[in-house]
Amino acid sequence: LYYQYLLITCSYVLEPWERSMFHTITVTVVAMVVYTAYVFVPIHVRLALEFFSQIFGGQPESRV
Repeated sequence: LYYQYLLITCSYVLEPWERSMFHTITVTVVAMVVYTAYVFVPIHVRLALEFFSQIFGGQPESRV
């Protein structure tokens, strides 16, 4: 799988220091996307469910 990753990203042609920088940036971006999805997606899913439940005849919640 690692060699397939090198072929797909064409990073096999990079020098070792360039490859390490590329991998560092790639891992950082993937980690930020996973963290953002973990934190913000549940909030947006809950808000969307509340919105659609009000549209399709759900009882509004009493807010104090």
